[in-house]
Amino acid sequence: MRSVKIAPSILSADFARLGEEVAAICAAGCDYVHVDVMDGHFVPNITIGPDVVKAIKPHAQCPLDVHLMIAPVDLYIDAFAEAGADIITFHPEAGPHPHRTAQAIRNAGCRVGLSLNPATPISVLDHLLDLTDLVLVMSVNPGFGGQSFIPSQLDKISAIRERIDASGRAIELEVDGGVNRETAGQAIAAGADVLVAGTATFKGGSAHYAENIATLREAGQT
Repeated sequence: MRSVKIAPSILSADFARLGEEVAAICAAGCDYVHVDVMDGHFVPNITIGPDVVKAIKPHAQCPLDVHLMIAPVDLYIDAFAEAGADIITFHPEAGPHPHRTAQAIRNAGCRVGLSLNPATPISVLDHLLDLTDLVLVMSVNPGFGGQSFIPSQLDKISAIRERIDASGRAIELEVDGGVNRETAGQAIAAGADVLVAGTATFKGGSAHYAENIATLREAGQT
């Protein structure tokens, strides 16, 4: 059975206690800390920048999985890498040369993630998979937390899983958007091995984080 990693999105954390929240989810057993960076331009919301990533880095005992929903993206790669990002994920629509963007992330010392919006075809992977460490399938339209999972993305997850397996490379397949116990099981069955979960992780407060994370991780086993 495929090992499943959980990457809580701090978009659902208490921003007044962000360092404590990051430390708490790491202590509760998460695998990555997912950081959603939005610019109010590429997506209709504004969240955080490199300074916040730098501030939470000392509190994170897990890798920082930084998802850049910004355009242009290339100008900010080094800043997020220097702030402490371990994985930098970008959208191919966020710049004119996604191959160059992937190279820049790798040159900055980070793992390369490529994110596909619900309407983005998987053909964008054709000439980028060799530079990619993680493929992120958006199961909602990016921009806000708390949205409902789009079922049509399950077929996309399955198709990408086949491509990854055929490549023979150790590429992680991450799913982000509307992840709860039910949809987590569906995503895992389709081939996902990393789940981004904000609301489902942070609900109930820190006393429940370990239970929430374990519930998501075990979703594919039932």
